[in-house]
Amino acid sequence: MIRRLLPALLALALWGCGGAKPVSETAADPALWVVKDADTTIYLFGTVHVLKPGLSWFDDGVKKAFDASDTLVLELVMPPDAEMQKIVSDLGTHAPGKPLPDELPPVEAAKMRAALPEYGLSPDALDNSDPWLAATMLSVLPLRQLGYDDKQGAELILTDAAKAAGKKIEGLETARQQLGYFDALPLPAQRKLLIETIDDLPQAGSKIDQAVSAWRKGDADGLAALVNADMASSPEVSEALLIRRNRNWADWISKRMQQPGTVFLAVGAGHLAGSASVQAELAKRGLKAERVRY
Repeated sequence: MIRRLLPALLALALWGCGGAKPVSETAADPALWVVKDADTTIYLFGTVHVLKPGLSWFDDGVKKAFDASDTLVLELVMPPDAEMQKIVSDLGTHAPGKPLPDELPPVEAAKMRAALPEYGLSPDALDNSDPWLAATMLSVLPLRQLGYDDKQGAELILTDAAKAAGKKIEGLETARQQLGYFDALPLPAQRKLLIETIDDLPQAGSKIDQAVSAWRKGDADGLAALVNADMASSPEVSEALLIRRNRNWADWISKRMQQPGTVFLAVGAGHLAGSASVQAELAKRGLKAERVRY
């Protein structure tokens, strides 16, 4: 489930979403942490890349921390569409040859071909995709039907607010670097990820609903439990997409603490939950992330 949230922004940028109808708002108070010393403050905010309309989260403590910051730091700053399409093509597709479903067990291959028309795609739409890219696409397509929208996702809202306020916007990774983590996974791990994604399609709605519910309530422990359960069967995926990146980002934060200023750092909520979280990595570097109560 959390592995679905990691690439969701990418997938929705590729496929697009429809406009959402106005709905009444529901209060949300997602978790927020802060690391600070005498002249540097870094807020850590866990995002969900796609959300349903009507969640009022960009207010109260989150908005106060954002307004106090001079820089917004995201996982990545999305490149122009044409550049992103090229990166995806370079890393995630191969020349026509053996169709991807032929690399899967017959049951999962049949499920994948049957599922694609339900989302408006032809049964062979992913035939030339690498397994990781197919898993990414299949993980996000059901969310569109359930009303989740990248335009409601935290990154786009924060980016628009930062641009309007004239704040500096930086990325921890480039798009090619981030997708490279998926592409570098051994093929058996990619196929396993795809098979699990196919088998999980009927539960896609309930799983993301659970994650968003925990996020909305600021329930870091509940979110950590979901992350741990989801990653337990895929240690290679967990190491590549979660643990290694958390180490890298903790190194970035540690270095950034040597410069004065205030930073609002927003990354996927799964990175700020569990025993291998960014906060846990910061503790190993002698930095304490404190929960901001609001």
